[in-house]
Amino acid sequence: MQKFCDLHTHSVFSDGTFTPAELIDSAIESGLSAVALTDHNTVTGLDDFVAAAKDKPIDIVPGIEFTTAYNGTELHILGLFVTSDMHYAINKYIDMSVSLKDESNYKLVRKLRKRGYDITYVEILEHSRGHVNRANIAAELVSKGYLSSIEEGFNTILHKDYGLYEPPERLPSLEIISFIRSIGAVAVWAHPYIHMNFEQAEKFLPHAIEAGLQGMEVMYSKYDDETTEKAKEVCERYKLLPSGGSDFHGANKPKISLGKGYGNMSIPYEYYEALKALKST
Repeated sequence: MQKFCDLHTHSVFSDGTFTPAELIDSAIESGLSAVALTDHNTVTGLDDFVAAAKDKPIDIVPGIEFTTAYNGTELHILGLFVTSDMHYAINKYIDMSVSLKDESNYKLVRKLRKRGYDITYVEILEHSRGHVNRANIAAELVSKGYLSSIEEGFNTILHKDYGLYEPPERLPSLEIISFIRSIGAVAVWAHPYIHMNFEQAEKFLPHAIEAGLQGMEVMYSKYDDETTEKAKEVCERYKLLPSGGSDFHGANKPKISLGKGYGNMSIPYEYYEALKALKST
């Protein structure tokens, strides 16, 4: 019987709506044999994630999704197989990035209030368990009836081209990859063809591999079949390990299902096994 996994999900500790325990139970109900928790720029939920999986019939991958930048382009890098002894180093490393992100959030909410949107940062914090990002702000706007969905917010008033959102300074992509490797975690490039086209990715990959990149997502909710096949070819050519994830956020991205994305994915369990083997080498 073939087994499947999901190596990219989010919980209430960043911008998802499931607790780590709910994520574990839902993954089991969905028939997955392995699931990763990769909240944005935080490891706060990983202790709960590990505890919730105890004695459960599923393999887990504690992780983190770093928001980074390369030559002005936002890229997301996953650190997989994070252990508790890595938490301190990760938290110290991202403290400055979190401060910059918080300031960007404050500015965005202030500008929204000036435009007549009745939201406060205090309310957003009350409804968030981890670090706040634009998805949390969008969720607050949805709850108050200003938006019909989080996606609408990202396409309109929360888009940087609208003039209210000022992206914070990001951690350097290559530096993050090296850092992930230095602490003993596995470095994987998340959804590479969301932020870059194939030509741009070809220029980035040699530098990323030199920095220590070990894998890249070849299966992702927003990829069509052509993109997936092309990603697999690129992955094999650069001798990277393939990975895949739904980018599950619960009710904040209601059309995306664990392990299935928009219904077009089945991520082989072998991806999990191969990446796990890297952790032991």
